[in-house]
Amino acid sequence: MNEHLPSRFVAIDDLDAFPSGLRGGVVAIGNFDGVHRGHRRVLKTALAQAQKASVPAYALTFEPHPRSVFAPDTPVFRLTPPAQKARIIEAMGLDAIVSVPFNRAFAGIEAEAFVTDILQARLGICHAVTGYDFHFGRARRGTPEFLSEAGAADGFGVTIVAAETDESDTAVSSSRIRAALAEGDIVLANALLGYRWSVEAKVRHGEKRGRDLGYPTANLALPAETQLAHGIYAVRTCVDGRWIDGVASFGRRPTFDNGAPLLEVFLFDFSGDLYGKHLRVMLAAYLRPELRFDSADALIAQMDRDSAEARAALASLNPLGPLDRALNGLPGEGAGG
Repeated sequence: MNEHLPSRFVAIDDLDAFPSGLRGGVVAIGNFDGVHRGHRRVLKTALAQAQKASVPAYALTFEPHPRSVFAPDTPVFRLTPPAQKARIIEAMGLDAIVSVPFNRAFAGIEAEAFVTDILQARLGICHAVTGYDFHFGRARRGTPEFLSEAGAADGFGVTIVAAETDESDTAVSSSRIRAALAEGDIVLANALLGYRWSVEAKVRHGEKRGRDLGYPTANLALPAETQLAHGIYAVRTCVDGRWIDGVASFGRRPTFDNGAPLLEVFLFDFSGDLYGKHLRVMLAAYLRPELRFDSADALIAQMDRDSAEARAALASLNPLGPLDRALNGLPGEGAGG
C-alpha cells in the first residue's frame, strides 16, 4: 500500500484536494445511491482488484444526483444522502469516497475529457471498475465499451460488472428500492439493499401531543421528496451511539392536523431530552397504514397494540449480513459486503 495513503477513510469533494496517496489506485465509478447489492458488487470488485495490486481503492461518485440537475422540479428521492453513502462505503473497507460536483457544465464535458482530465490527470488511476449501465460525458457518449477501449489505449485496466439480480432474476436497482419503500414493502427494499434502510435528521419541536397520550416522540422532518409509505414502523434508533428499539409513525397525523409529513419516533424504555440531537432511524418492519381515529382513547389503544407488535418484530431481528450488522448495531461482528 502507498505509504502516503491517508490512515483513515476520507471523504473528498474537491478534486484539487485529491490526496497524493490515492494516486495509482483502483476507482469504482457510479452514483451509488442506496449502495445496494448491485452497487456493492462494483465496489467489492474494485476492492479485490486493489488488494491484489496493493494499491488504494475508492469510489468516485457525483453530487447532487444528476436527476436533480436535469429535472430540478422533480427532485429524486435519495436513498442515501452523501453522509450515509460515505458511511456504507467506509464500512465496506474502501479507502475513500470522491464526490465530484455535478452540474450542467460537468455533464457537458466530452467523454474523452472525462478519461484524460479526471481519471488520468487528476486521479492517476491504474484501474477503473463500473457497472454495465454506467454512462458519462456529453450526450452519454461514454459507455462501458468506450471506457474499456480508452483503458486499453491509455494503459489502465477496466472491469465492467454485470447486473446483480434477485431471486426472481430481476436486476437490483435504486428505482426498484424507491418503489418498494413507497409501497411500504420494507422487506423487499431491505432485501434489495442487503442491509436495513435508515433515515437521518435532527429532532425538532412538535405539538407535544404524544406526551399527552403517554407516547412522547422525537419528531423528524424528512426531505420533501422522501416517498416513504405513510404508516407505522418497527424501528431501531441510534442515539449518541446507542441503539434503542422503538415504534414510529410517518405521515400527516389525520386524527389531528393532517399537516406536512413527519416521522415521529417513540423509543421504548427511554427517558431523556432529544431536542436538537441528530438521530439515525433504521426501519425494520412496516406494521400498518396510517389511520384516522375518532377519539384519543381509540388512538392510544391502537398505539399500545403497535408497540407490542413492534417489540415482537424487533425481538426476532437478525442481521441480513455483515454490512447490516455493522451499520445497524445488530449482534455479531464484522462488516464487509
